[in-house]
Amino acid sequence: MSKTDKPFVPLKLAVLTVSDTRSPAEDTSGDLLVARLTDAGHQLVARELVRDDIYQLRAVVSRWIVDEGVQGVIVTGGTGFSGRDVTPEALAPLFDKPIEGFGELFRQVSLQEIGTSTIQSRALAGVANRTVIFCLPGSTNACATGWDRILVEQLDSRHRPCNFVGLVTRR
Repeated sequence: MSKTDKPFVPLKLAVLTVSDTRSPAEDTSGDLLVARLTDAGHQLVARELVRDDIYQLRAVVSRWIVDEGVQGVIVTGGTGFSGRDVTPEALAPLFDKPIEGFGELFRQVSLQEIGTSTIQSRALAGVANRTVIFCLPGSTNACATGWDRILVEQLDSRHRPCNFVGLVTRR
């Protein structure tokens, strides 16, 4: 990881878990993301758990997109191929700009861990109203991979040659 002498800029992040089966007490993926982002120096400003429902997902993320106190959203769950997995369908229409490379990179780094099963991940990301939104699979291991291999650097103002911090801090 390439870093400069620039100071670290903590971001205000929200975590959304999408699941029909987990309760807050069983949300290990959300817990992992909260631990990772706070350990990295960021601030958790909101956290919710919603069912796999397009309109519930859009409602929560839309509320966070317009909230100037939320600079980034990390979603876990709903990115697979089951009939109930609707995160991409729910959130892609909200993006002003998709971050196409995120899903591609996530599947590339996941290939080393889970082999060709990574093809079943529909991980995606985008920017909406200067808020970055990253959608990861629901497994705790997938969230660890997404944070440790991609997000920790892209949400760090010191990472070079580029990161998303400048985009979300200019409001």
